[in-house]
Amino acid sequence: MANCEIVLQAVVDMSRRLGEPERDLVILGEGNTSGLCDDGTFWVKASGTELRTMDAHGLVRVALEPVVALADRRDLTDDEVKQALNAARVDPAATRHPSVETVLHALTLAEAGAQYVGHTHPVAVNALACSQAMLGEAPGRLFPDEIVVCGPAPLLVPYTDPGLPLARAIRDAYRRYADDWGQPPKVVVMQNHGLIALGRSPQEVDNITAMFVKTCRVLAGTYAFGGPHYLSEADVRRIHTRPDEAYRRQQLKIG
Repeated sequence: MANCEIVLQAVVDMSRRLGEPERDLVILGEGNTSGLCDDGTFWVKASGTELRTMDAHGLVRVALEPVVALADRRDLTDDEVKQALNAARVDPAATRHPSVETVLHALTLAEAGAQYVGHTHPVAVNALACSQAMLGEAPGRLFPDEIVVCGPAPLLVPYTDPGLPLARAIRDAYRRYADDWGQPPKVVVMQNHGLIALGRSPQEVDNITAMFVKTCRVLAGTYAFGGPHYLSEADVRRIHTRPDEAYRRQQLKIG
């Protein structure tokens, strides 16, 4: 039996947590979320809805395969993309339109090992994403728990037009990251845009989001004391592969 109703409630709860005003992750209609069902479909935030007030009516269930296939179509207009996304809805009577980032979510669920995805616009993260630092190399890791929760390195993606162009850029970046690290990323920072957290559970998405927000706050704070002192690549790989840290991940249900 498909687990779609369970996933639906999980995405609603995850969305509301990410939308809590005091967390400063999104305002108004910012951000979007998704969760993968076991029948080849997924729930994704509907366009124009709000994470803070999310309920079951704020999500649309769409078929994964035809949405993934859109990434290889380079001849589509914006209107044709919208029509194709609407055609992928499981319920033909649905009135809500899938988010413009639905293809991005589909590729993340299909190619990057995620079961749940949370895309937010945290002020602390966007201070980095909108800075000159985003034009250089990815920032290094600053402390062990960042590595345990958020993986060995963030994935930085240069600014790309939202929709299909951004989805393709992120898909290609996922593949390069997997070649470098032997696994998908847990954190994606999109230049002048925001944060994507990839998790196997809603709690992991929440944990990754919270930890990377802390990372960006710590990074900003280091400049009051002479700038960041990043861990060496050897130290990062050591923390990332330590058996005791793998055990902690298992206990914390973070991958």
